[in-house]
Amino acid sequence: MRSQVVMFVCLTALAAAPAAAQQRMYKCVDAKGKTYYTQIPPRECLGRDTQEMNKAGMLKKTERPVSPAELQAREAERKKKLEQGDKGKEERRKSDALLATYPSEKDIEDARGRALKEAQAAIAETEKRVANAHRRSKELESEKEFFVKKPLPAKLKQEITSNEIDIKNQTALLEAKKKEISTINAKYDDDKRRYIELTSKAGASAQRK
Repeated sequence: MRSQVVMFVCLTALAAAPAAAQQRMYKCVDAKGKTYYTQIPPRECLGRDTQEMNKAGMLKKTERPVSPAELQAREAERKKKLEQGDKGKEERRKSDALLATYPSEKDIEDARGRALKEAQAAIAETEKRVANAHRRSKELESEKEFFVKKPLPAKLKQEITSNEIDIKNQTALLEAKKKEISTINAKYDDDKRRYIELTSKAGASAQRK
């Protein structure tokens, strides 16, 4: 009842006021639940929803100002949706490329076999280089024995150093080549899993049609 009386008084004052002052009248409720009817939104209503009243007493909601934190949250949400959209496009691109590359599961296994064969050949070649470097190391050690009581020739010293570096590098390369076997199998296992998943979905969709 009190609220209705206040509103009646405000509307009466609004009707009696000059035309310029009748242009806007605001209604808002502060954090404590107190209702205000003013021509200028009071400090108590800052950051809260406000309703604008016209000359007929009709209310029009005025959205409260958006805080910096809310703007930041909205921007973060917008970026998240964009990233999810880009991720979805990339996943679809990969799926299309996978289906275009492999007509069947057998083609995936054939591709795996070729990749493993190439990797094994590279391992064998590297093992041969490591063995040759170790054999050369023994030869250089034998040559070194002739200079036990003499200064080691600079050329021989340099060759020994170079061979030691070669052994180290080829050994590291061999370990890397061996690890490629696991990487290759993991890749084709993943390709096969995704292929089965995609073709199963396509089959189920065709059956529903």
